[in-house]
Amino acid sequence: MSKLEAILSQEVEAEIQALLQEAEAKAEAIKREAEEKAKALLQARERALEAQYRAALRRAESAGELLVATARTQARGEVLEEVRRRVREALEALPKKPEWPEVVRKLALEALEALPGAKALVANPEDLPHLEALAKERGVELKPDPALRLGVRAVGAEGKTQVENSLLARLDRAWDALSSKVAQALWG
Repeated sequence: MSKLEAILSQEVEAEIQALLQEAEAKAEAIKREAEEKAKALLQARERALEAQYRAALRRAESAGELLVATARTQARGEVLEEVRRRVREALEALPKKPEWPEVVRKLALEALEALPGAKALVANPEDLPHLEALAKERGVELKPDPALRLGVRAVGAEGKTQVENSLLARLDRAWDALSSKVAQALWG
């Protein structure tokens, strides 16, 4: 091989080496860029998954809190209904107590005061003996009504106006205010 061939061969070899180095550098740069993009994509995906996890956790906590609040409200409602049931039982036991005649008399007086000019007092047949003196004193007729419990009804002329005064009706009318006081006493 001649000197010229050797020089040309060296130059070709050098150019090949330069091209190879340039290609390797470009390949390395492309590889680094791809790795950086992959790393950035992976980090973005991890952040998105973490955000989804936190959002799902908050939703689950909120749902749990809602279930607890619902159960607490339901339990409180059941307790209040039990209190109401026991109050009704206590009221229904009053006619057996020695103070009942005075209670029914006071109920009758309140009904008569609420309906001036009443012509009759209606009460359960068992309560009529307790009201005889009051009816005579006020000049009103006594009438039995077996369906009327724990109270009386004052009836105006011709039966057009009536005022009922019973303990159960009073409990029903006052229950909203009473139940809030009971709830306050029980749960603060």
